[in-house]
Amino acid sequence: MIHRQSLDVLVIGEALIDIVQSGSGRTEHVGGSPANVALGLGRRGAKVGLLTHLADDPRGHTIVRHLEASNVHILAESISAATTSTAVATIGPDGQAEYDFDVMWDVRAPDAVNPRVVHAGSIAAFLEPGATTVQDLLRHTAAKEVTFDPNIRPALIGGHTVALAVFQEMTRLGTVVKMSDEDAVWLYPELAADDVLDAVLGLGARMVAITLGSEGAIIANAEHRVRIPALPVTAVDTIGAGDTFMAALIHAVLGIGSENLDRPTLEHVGRAAVAAAAITVSRTGADLPWAHELEATIPA
Repeated sequence: MIHRQSLDVLVIGEALIDIVQSGSGRTEHVGGSPANVALGLGRRGAKVGLLTHLADDPRGHTIVRHLEASNVHILAESISAATTSTAVATIGPDGQAEYDFDVMWDVRAPDAVNPRVVHAGSIAAFLEPGATTVQDLLRHTAAKEVTFDPNIRPALIGGHTVALAVFQEMTRLGTVVKMSDEDAVWLYPELAADDVLDAVLGLGARMVAITLGSEGAIIANAEHRVRIPALPVTAVDTIGAGDTFMAALIHAVLGIGSENLDRPTLEHVGRAAVAAAAITVSRTGADLPWAHELEATIPA
């Protein structure tokens, strides 16, 4: 059993039930970007805890069982909601997911937690009343690394001006930022991807990645910038792909940190993250890879 005092990573953010609608019917799965990241880290063998906002209800119990089966420790402070949140994901013919959310977010500060890395992001970084608490937790953490994925959901995070200010403050509090190309366009509509990287690095991040879907990813620090090609894969859907990439970045940071990485190391980190995400998109839902699956695909 994992104890909070021995965590490698504390993930802060929403866990919810994804209700997936597609041509083949309607199913329910555990989701939420931060929960997926925690699951991916647990499957890799990291000692990971999740601070979230769940109810003591059947859907909340389903989430806890699902994450614990992948070696995620759910902090007791997480059982604090009246009802467990949901998101309806409608899968289009191209496998892309569109979301409709019924989400409430609040969070209680945890006791006796001293992780090496703290990860936060997605709805939890923007939706009040919990978003303010998330920033406070990041300001006061002793963790050497703080990672952030905005995972922009325009329907939930308010207007662009407010959301951009939140994104910039969260970035200033962090060391590693991952965003999708859609996040980049929404946050910085007048900038090309390379200019977005410059802007985010300029806020103080040590390492920044932008995922580009079927075109791979770009990963950068102040000295180097590497474009990583996508791997050939038959995509079933994209649910959890970005979260898989984020979990891979965090796993790398646990081993080597994020400061002053040389170009070959940066490229290796990016290629490993792209390879991990390719496994997830090849199967249904946020079924992130286990360590034994990654051994055969991650570049040496």
